[in-house]
Amino acid sequence: MTKTNPGNFFEDFSVGQVIDHATPRTVTEGDRAVYGSLYPTRFALPSSAEFAAASGLAVHPVEELIGFHIAFGKTVPDVSLNAVANLGYAELRFHQPVVPGDTLRTSSEVIGLKQNSNGKSGVVYVRSTATNQRGEVAIDWARWVMVHKRDQELPAPETVLPELAKVVAPEDLIIPAGLDFTGYDFAAAGESFTWDDYTVGEKIDHVDGVTLTDSEHQQATRLWQNTAKVHFNSEARPDGRQLIYGGHIISMARALSFNGLANAQLIVAINGGAHTSPAFAGDTVYAWTEVLDKAETSAPGVGALRLRLVATKGRSEDMVLKNDEGKYADGVLLDLDYWALIPR
Repeated sequence: MTKTNPGNFFEDFSVGQVIDHATPRTVTEGDRAVYGSLYPTRFALPSSAEFAAASGLAVHPVEELIGFHIAFGKTVPDVSLNAVANLGYAELRFHQPVVPGDTLRTSSEVIGLKQNSNGKSGVVYVRSTATNQRGEVAIDWARWVMVHKRDQELPAPETVLPELAKVVAPEDLIIPAGLDFTGYDFAAAGESFTWDDYTVGEKIDHVDGVTLTDSEHQQATRLWQNTAKVHFNSEARPDGRQLIYGGHIISMARALSFNGLANAQLIVAINGGAHTSPAFAGDTVYAWTEVLDKAETSAPGVGALRLRLVATKGRSEDMVLKNDEGKYADGVLLDLDYWALIPR
């Protein structure tokens, strides 16, 4: 009897299938510290317990992406262990801040399947939900991933493509309980810009760049218990290169966005995201942001910005996302559409 798990291949998935993922993970202050050592993050609210308390939060939360990376990592052994690449995200909402001491566990439902025309792989769509130790939803999201087939001779399953919203509506954003920016400390935050200072259509060049290294990337995949072979096994890809984990690019770009968006303190939703080309050690990542929309919230002194965060390999001074043919411009690594909370 075989006791090892080779992971699921495309033909192992079926629409409606529910998977309870193993290895619940307790968040610690160590996660906050290591996250800061991996990414040049400087946002005041997750960095300072005093700043968080002054903003009305009873317990000092970790960065939202820490919770997402942990919850996402739970899904990898069952969903994307045999992935070609993770392709995109939609309808992601942070239902409540993740704080040290929270234990996250994740389950996923298969909501769509589509075999690729080459017959060698297919795209699997899942909706994943992370709950805490009290059974409360912390994060939920949809994603799609390209997965190898084990047996290329098997017929293609019926194609099912889920209907996914292009944007989380402003009225569906979940504002953390107690959040209050009326006494916001702009000096501590590092910039003076408020919700009113940003205009729809504005683009912000975040200027700074960070060169990717294998050591940091390898640490990140282990920290989040992401076991996808393409990230740490040089024999998993024909070119012998280790693909940089897409979440690593997201966190790097988010950290770089501090320069120009230091007051975008909390991510409350991710409307959509695409990893548009691969990244490898030695690539230097830069980022720029376009303001897509603005919304008021019911929380005192709090507004919401809908932002498109773009990560590029090499600096893109013209900040062009797509070329004349509608394809992503050369060097674009990440196209991430999200809502963030900012003082008004």
